[in-house]
Amino acid sequence: MNGIQFIRTKAPKQKPDKGSLQFGNIFSDHMFVMDYSMDKGWHDPRIIPYGPFEAEPSMMVFHYGQAIFEGLKAYRNMQGEIVTFRPMDNIVRLNRSAERLCIPKLDEEFVWEALKMLLEIEKDWVPDGEGTSLYIRPFIIATDPYLGVRPSHTYKFFIILSPVGAYYAEGFEPVKIYVTDKYVRAARGGLGYTKAAANYAASLYAAEEAKKKGYTQVLWLDACHHSYVEEVGTMNIFFKIGEVLVTPSLEGGSILGGITRDSVITLASSMGYKVEERLISIQEVFEAHEQGRLEDVFGTGTAAVISPVGELNWNDRIIKINGGKTGNFSKMMYEKLTGIQYGKEEDTFGWVKKIC
Repeated sequence: MNGIQFIRTKAPKQKPDKGSLQFGNIFSDHMFVMDYSMDKGWHDPRIIPYGPFEAEPSMMVFHYGQAIFEGLKAYRNMQGEIVTFRPMDNIVRLNRSAERLCIPKLDEEFVWEALKMLLEIEKDWVPDGEGTSLYIRPFIIATDPYLGVRPSHTYKFFIILSPVGAYYAEGFEPVKIYVTDKYVRAARGGLGYTKAAANYAASLYAAEEAKKKGYTQVLWLDACHHSYVEEVGTMNIFFKIGEVLVTPSLEGGSILGGITRDSVITLASSMGYKVEERLISIQEVFEAHEQGRLEDVFGTGTAAVISPVGELNWNDRIIKINGGKTGNFSKMMYEKLTGIQYGKEEDTFGWVKKIC
């Protein structure tokens, strides 16, 4: 099929109990792999048993960080079908990241065909519990054994699968967010708009400091003024101020254009809500709270879908949103989006793609 070799595992794993699923620590039986070289281009596509692969200690990804990834999900819907949510948008974004990091682009339609084949093979790994899914992680790494700073001449592309439960241990409960104006995740003109591994490495130190203070995640401010809201470590961010839904603009390239972010904007707009993509300062957010106009705050991302925010801490100024309880708007968005994903709500946008 499509020139993709398939080698079935001889040692299939036991499927995990859906009630004990966490996030990202269990992997399915098979993975997709494809190689790149300058003379052959992308070649040798194959689905093989999931497992270790040999790597040279001098492999460039270890030294210069030329690595990108994506994250999307497959769901078992109410009708028992295996479906995905906006998969082509993730594949297109993977190529956008590839271009920025000097990685050869992939044939997007071929990647979609490969992903469908892998999911059909691994369909029994898609859990059917509420809030569960099969997390899909495509990624590319530079593989040249070379200690010199230049784009690699060889790469590996993988797709691995992981059955998951809720992303946060809190489940769909408000999380506490620590606002940092000391550290920076990304700057204009940098890698912020890509899903480069380097972006997440840059976020770890501040995230660990936040956890020590009892906070789930960090809210990043802009690199120049340390004033304007950008995004949370694993999510885009939204504020409902009065009747207006506000989210930071993607202009400048320091913020990842999230698929769930775009879905919320599209969905809210279709329901008649006014949505603004613009600069919003952390000062404006706190003033809106003081004035009683900050009705809801929530993060968006593939892993968490919608994550309500119950508390913000900025330089030890702490505000509680909705008294620390889940807001009505974030709850509605969560129910609408997950309803579309699991087949409970009509998909009028053509977002859901059936696998089998």
